[in-house]
Amino acid sequence: MNTIMNSTGSGRIVVAEDDPRQADLIRRYLEHEGHQVVVVHDGRSAVEEVRRRAPDLVILDVMMPVVDGLDVCRILRFESDVPIIFVTARSTEDDLLLGLELGADDYLTKPYRPRELVARVRVHLRRAGSQGSDAGALGVGGLVIDTVRHRVELLHGEQVQLTPKEFAVLAALAAEPGRAFSRRDLLEAAFGFDHDVLERTVDVHVLNLRKKLEADPSDPRWVLTVYGVGYAFAEE
Repeated sequence: MNTIMNSTGSGRIVVAEDDPRQADLIRRYLEHEGHQVVVVHDGRSAVEEVRRRAPDLVILDVMMPVVDGLDVCRILRFESDVPIIFVTARSTEDDLLLGLELGADDYLTKPYRPRELVARVRVHLRRAGSQGSDAGALGVGGLVIDTVRHRVELLHGEQVQLTPKEFAVLAALAAEPGRAFSRRDLLEAAFGFDHDVLERTVDVHVLNLRKKLEADPSDPRWVLTVYGVGYAFAEE
């Protein structure tokens, strides 16, 4: 059974966590921050609630009954660019990278401090809001990067669906064509604050960008590798 809690907050958040005590703890901390919180305990309910309520952010446990968090993330990324934060007991690098490759924006490994989760929620909501309020579109290298609509179009007008983090990485690179960005530079641009995210996650985002943007991902035209440094957007 779903537990629906309302408060007069700035963010609508769906929390999908099968441990009732953990879910209640998350709910209480988020409501204390003024958010409106909906708690569900399985993946199918999570998908249904996101479709029904169009939340501002989703917190997903990876190991849930009916449909696990990874599959929920796959489904949501076909339908929405809502920020997704994973909370997971899986702490291996491959598991974390898989979550990000599927389109998650952030993750915390259990056990974690609820205050840290609240802080990351605050950052992602703020960044989502600032992206929505920016004016104009950036035309560079044959791409149109629309920071108002969070949309990218190719030369022939085809729209490219990017996750929020992929968009943030691309926008940071394209804003300064030719500049060599380190992985840490791009992590800070995409995540908005410094924490223990693996720098290798940038490689995952770049790999996904190339698959979506490039005619030949093995010979990229736009997102280039700068050996020994990181990545750069091609100069026109």
